[in-house]
Amino acid sequence: MAVKGIICENIGTLTYREDLPEPVMQAGEAIVRLRRIGICGTDLHAYQGNQPYFTYPRVLGHELAGTIEQVGANDQGLSIGDQVSIIPYLHCGHCIACREGKTNCCVSMRVIGVHTDGGMVERLAVPASHLIHTEGLSLDDSALLEPLAIGAHAIRRSGLKAGETALVIGAGPIGLGIMALAKGLGAKVIAMDVHEGRLQFCRTWAKADETVSALEQPREQLSLLTKGEFPTVVFDATGNAASMTSSFQLAAHGGTLVFVGLVKDEITFDDPEFHKRELTLMGSRNATKEDFDDVLHAIKKGDVDLTRYVTHHCTFEEMIGEFDKWLKPESNVIKALVRLED
Repeated sequence: MAVKGIICENIGTLTYREDLPEPVMQAGEAIVRLRRIGICGTDLHAYQGNQPYFTYPRVLGHELAGTIEQVGANDQGLSIGDQVSIIPYLHCGHCIACREGKTNCCVSMRVIGVHTDGGMVERLAVPASHLIHTEGLSLDDSALLEPLAIGAHAIRRSGLKAGETALVIGAGPIGLGIMALAKGLGAKVIAMDVHEGRLQFCRTWAKADETVSALEQPREQLSLLTKGEFPTVVFDATGNAASMTSSFQLAAHGGTLVFVGLVKDEITFDDPEFHKRELTLMGSRNATKEDFDDVLHAIKKGDVDLTRYVTHHCTFEEMIGEFDKWLKPESNVIKALVRLED
């Protein structure tokens, strides 16, 4: 039996197919019928040829939700028919990072939809250990665990505490998730972006305490908002080299700067300024099961309202026609979600 799917054949080329091979369940795996696919910046960058660690052709898709069609004995208590979200980071389990519990930055990391074929297909074989049972959540919400877990991991890694001031640069899906989760933690949140419409969304959806235009002397604005002290934690979720370079100037003395966005470029900084502030610079990559569990809890608790987070929907058959539209700024996409079936 063949399955339908969408392949990114090369830069700028998506192909709809109905003759892809049926997945075969190996030991320790489950077969998941995909029902929702979130579209991520990674998918858009791969389509445009700007994604590191990427080769063509590739089946995209790593923000995934569906139901289990086949599963063997497993330690997760999963059964046929369970609704699940997929942790798309396939780690080796024995490298130095994995031994330390840092499975998100495994030396031999394979991300579904990036290093190996992803979820823009009807059915996918996935290790049962990488499935999160999402009973009580909608299918839409289940597909959004992954992008929110990216933000949850960045927050946990930063050590952000209630009462601290966090600056989040970039009001895309990841940055918005960081804002909402940081607010749930009890932090004061300042949002920064170049688009006033996005900043308005930060205020109304993520409940940001303050907003700053990146186009209007942001350092001076931040100094006024923080009485000259600046935020103790700065998250840059832009994936923009210029923003990441300038972000060193926006953190408090003794503060922490977290690069959540990934850019295919080099980043430089002024060493005397870096040392004067005794900054801590961190990279934040992917997420762990703990981060997925934290997001699941936050959604159920009501810390994150996902009803307006998804701005665009389409069916699987419509997706190729919509993809180029989502790349245009005037489309105002925050998060697009593809439905395979209800």
